[in-house]
Order: sequence, then C-alpha cells, then structure tokens
Amino acid sequence: MGAYILRRLLLMIPTILGIMAISFAVIQFAPGGPVEQVIAQLSGQGGDATDRFSGGGSDFGNADDMGSSIESGAGTNSRYRGAQGLDPEFIAKLEKQFGFDKPPLERFGLMLWNYLRFDFGESYFRHITVIDLIIEKMPVSISLGLWITLLSYGISIPLGIRKAVHDGTPFDIWTSGIVIVAYAIPGFLFAVLLMVLFAGGSFFDWFPLRGLTSENWSDMSWPMRIIDYFWHLALPLTAMVLSAFAVSTLLTKNSFLDEIRKQYVVTARAKGVNERQVLYGHVFRNAMLIIIAGFPGAFISAFFTGSLLIEQIFSLDGLGLLGFKSVVERDYPVVFATLYIFSLMGLLISLLSDLIYTWIDPRIDFERRDV
Repeated sequence: MGAYILRRLLLMIPTILGIMAISFAVIQFAPGGPVEQVIAQLSGQGGDATDRFSGGGSDFGNADDMGSSIESGAGTNSRYRGAQGLDPEFIAKLEKQFGFDKPPLERFGLMLWNYLRFDFGESYFRHITVIDLIIEKMPVSISLGLWITLLSYGISIPLGIRKAVHDGTPFDIWTSGIVIVAYAIPGFLFAVLLMVLFAGGSFFDWFPLRGLTSENWSDMSWPMRIIDYFWHLALPLTAMVLSAFAVSTLLTKNSFLDEIRKQYVVTARAKGVNERQVLYGHVFRNAMLIIIAGFPGAFISAFFTGSLLIEQIFSLDGLGLLGFKSVVERDYPVVFATLYIFSLMGLLISLLSDLIYTWIDPRIDFERRDV
C-alpha cells in the first residue's frame, strides 16, 4: 500500500502541472486581461478607476498622473484595445505592475515556483494577499459544502437502502417520483421560490437574506450563535439539498439491489441469518463501494462550484462567487491560486477515497494494479 500511495502522490505532480499549463496557455489568448480592465476603467469611469487602481500602494500614481498619462499619450499606438491616447510609459508601468513585462514562459515558471512554496501573491484589484482572501471566503464554502454533503448522504443512503428492500412497493414508487421531481427542479429556481415565500418576499419574513451570521453574532451566547448560524443556512441548504440527494439515492438503491440478488446473499439467508444481518453485515460493505467512488466529485462540487448561484441569490460571499468574479475581472492570481488549490484537494480526496475502499473491503489490493 505504501508503494501505491507514493505512486499516486508522484502522479499528482504531472497532473497539476498539466492543469496549470493548459489553463495558463488559454489565458494568454483570452481578451480583456487586467491591463485592458484598467484601461477600460480609465477611459470610461475615471473616478472609479482612481479609487480602484491608484490606492493601497499601487505603482500607478494618483489621478492627476493618470490624467497626464492620457493627455501626453495622445496619438500613440498600443497593442491593447482601447489604449489609444495613453502614454506608452504608463502602459509599461501597468504591465510591470501585473507582471506582464516578462515573457510567458518565465511568468509560468515563476508562478509554479511560488505555488510550490504556497506563495500565491496578491490580488490585482483587492489589495489583499490571495491566501488571506481565500481564508476570508472559506467559512461560507466550508459551511455549504460540509452540511450539504452530510445532508445529501444522510438522506440518500438510508432512503436508497429502504427503496432497495421495498423494491416495487408503493413506497418505492412514490419516493422515486419525489426524487425525480426534486432532481428536475433547478436549485437556483427553488432558491428564488424559498426567498419569495420565507425571506421577506410576498409572504413570510422568517429567514435572513444576507450573510452567514447576524451582525451582533459576536455578542450572542454560544447556544444563540449556533441557532443564528443555522438560521442563516436554512434556506440555502434546503435549496441545494433538493437535487443533491437524488442521484445518490438512486445509485444506492441500484447498488443494493445488485448485491441483494447475488448468490452469497441467498446462501446467508439459507443459513438462517436474519434480514438485518444480511443487509448490514454482508450487503452494506459491497454496495457502498460505488457510493464512495462518487464521494470526491460530490464533495468538490458542493464545496467549491456547486454553490455559486446559491451564494449569489442569498448574498453569501464564498469561494464559488469569488472564483466567478475573479474570472470576470481577470484577477489572474486569484484564478490560478484557486484552480491550483482546488485541483490539489481534488486529487488528495480521490486518493483518500481509494484508501477508504481498502478499509471497507480488504479484498481490494491496489498494489497489484498498474497505475
């Protein structure tokens, strides 16, 4: 097992390298980079650009310097769209500020070297280090990802087992209908419905619409803090769990049905083993393997990307929303850092999933497999 773990860890290196290389190459051809973002702000919204790009220790100078750069550069040509009329020296300053004064290969190598040391640099536009920004958004994503995973598996596994045991009965039929309808309803649409019904829309005003906790959360007692925390999470989790458990439920049912029909189950029953021991002592371990196989993907999806629209609707500032805004704003340090961290965590969780395989079923031996 030790050799298998070592091989998997070593394989993560070219995998991460390939992900980062492809992403970096695509970014080089994407229009509207950070330099163009600044130019667009200067051309169309001078005041906003001054507030956003000239403070916090930036090398761009003050508003007067920016204005003089525009005036002194009249008639100049630039490879950046919309840069006509800007001083070439000012454009060069922008490129240096964003690191674009170096060749692409040098920038890519420098980025990898920094990421190996978990040095993710500073956000282009927020004047905060990327790691501090991620830590700042992490509580929302941890809350949504952790609870939605626990809820979806906590519902789907018992429900799937019960459906398998009562296959073809009225219970199985009507629960299948509920599961299919729940899966068909988009989570964001159900979130809007919940907001209208229970969050001050047209009916009741029972739940908050913004943030993970109330403003006076720090002044509350510990029991009230817990209540307030789940009070804020109630609607987002309800909207997300509606479709999250559907696939896992049907997967659990089908997996248990396949195992129940196998010969070893018939033999156990013939020996007089009661149904509960057959189900949880023999069938459960084998049937749960396929559920565990889907856990890493479900966890990563719920933790990082699955909550984007829910975060937007309920004004929860998490990693999903951060990643989306960073792509739109071309905040490349945040984009690449989140991609690197998410990919690394996905690979590690996938390895953990394989190790859980061997714990559940000792017959599985990865040492005999070619990786």
